[in-house]
Amino acid sequence: MRRFLVVLLLPLALATAPAALASEQHPTLAELEGQVMCPTCHTTLDQSSSPVAGRIRAFIRARIAAGDTESGIKRELVAQFGPAILAAPPHKGFGLLAWWLPIAGLLAGLGAVTVGVWHWSRSREPAGPAPPPAALEPELERRVDEELARLDA
Repeated sequence: MRRFLVVLLLPLALATAPAALASEQHPTLAELEGQVMCPTCHTTLDQSSSPVAGRIRAFIRARIAAGDTESGIKRELVAQFGPAILAAPPHKGFGLLAWWLPIAGLLAGLGAVTVGVWHWSRSREPAGPAPPPAALEPELERRVDEELARLDA
């Protein structure tokens, strides 16, 4: 079974690795526009039409033409504008909170709902035997008996 999985997954891994490496070595402007923020309007470059965004696009085009990698271009932009130029927070240090805090919040919410449902389902009184039916008035009971006798006939 393991060999089957290896044979199945190995070509997939080999097919995606060069694509990721090629994207790192030869990025396109379209790839980077969604990952870089405009410092004036605080939107990604692909949504911004400000003059600063145009200059950043020109800088990225020049760096791509020079053969820089995606990480190298981002590193130069961070050196010029600071870490706020990147659309995604860094995966280290304090920026790691931005990645893990939503996941922790979802897990805490799921836990709270689970505990709430468990508590709610346990707090109800257990169903005991049904209470005995209330006795009918003698006149009503006589009429019911007469109607039942008439239906049986």
